[in-house]
Amino acid sequence: MAENRIFYAKDCDSSYLEGKKIAIIGYGSQGHAHALNLKESGMDVCVGLYEGSKSWKKAEEQGVTVYTAAEAASKSDVIMVLINDELQADMYKKDIAPNLKAGDMLMFAHGFNIHYGLINPPKDVDVTMIAPKAPGHTVRSEYQAGKGTPMLVAVHQDATGKALDKALAYGAAIGGARAGILETTFKTETETDLFGEQAVLCGGVCALMQAGFDTLTEAGYDPRNAYFECIHEMKLIVDLIYQSGFAGMRYSISNTAEFGDYVTGPKLVTEETRKSMKKILSDIQDGTFASYFLQDMKNGKVQFRMMREKAENHPCEKVGEQIRALYSWNKESDKLINN
Repeated sequence: MAENRIFYAKDCDSSYLEGKKIAIIGYGSQGHAHALNLKESGMDVCVGLYEGSKSWKKAEEQGVTVYTAAEAASKSDVIMVLINDELQADMYKKDIAPNLKAGDMLMFAHGFNIHYGLINPPKDVDVTMIAPKAPGHTVRSEYQAGKGTPMLVAVHQDATGKALDKALAYGAAIGGARAGILETTFKTETETDLFGEQAVLCGGVCALMQAGFDTLTEAGYDPRNAYFECIHEMKLIVDLIYQSGFAGMRYSISNTAEFGDYVTGPKLVTEETRKSMKKILSDIQDGTFASYFLQDMKNGKVQFRMMREKAENHPCEKVGEQIRALYSWNKESDKLINN
């Protein structure tokens, strides 16, 4: 499959989903966005949840029909799985596999379980991916604003000969074609997504910001100054990069900052750092990370909880609470966390 095509609204035909019922399994960040966007695009959509889910009432109040996951799968022709990676394989075996019909389309927003062989669908169903490159609340808000977020599309298995067409119709219905839907593969999406999260976006950035905070506070500087300079202002820089790339960001900062960028960046991201990144990527590619993650999930999330508690107790978190309380947007961010 080519990996460089980008599809837009003119390339997507909603008729490929006419007469088909779509089940969204899960109603979290992505689940609610997909279900509501599909509904407002005129698709026949339902939501599948486990008995007693706290999202059941919320989905019904928002006008979506809710069934158990097994019921939703049995009633539908397209099944999009939007629950946590570590829960998907067991749920698939219990609720979806017994209810798949020849010609159905099984969908994912992340390739983890298919790529690592945790889910192995029968040969007579399509297996595709639509992966929005934004959090669910952004997928929803951009759709409501008449816009869309960029998305990835991939076909793992084309049983009907129409898998890509159906996946594109789905992507368009949740707003992706308004921005652009990039063709990829399950392998590429999974490995690049995990690497980006670990080495740069989450693991790399958080560790760098905390190390900067620690360096300044250990040198005797006021923790509030350290928070402003190493954590708070990260958003300002990232927003500039998001809007106009590295060059646009550098155009907007001072000559002093730009000069420091060029001479200091290579001192931090050294050859040793790059070797570590290559090892991180290797562990993702050969399944080492996936096995490590899933084992901890099965063992009661012992290490996961310990690491989360340690991170939450870092001194920068307390200082951050004080700083964020100074700004009006802190109430909006609290809403996102609490919802």
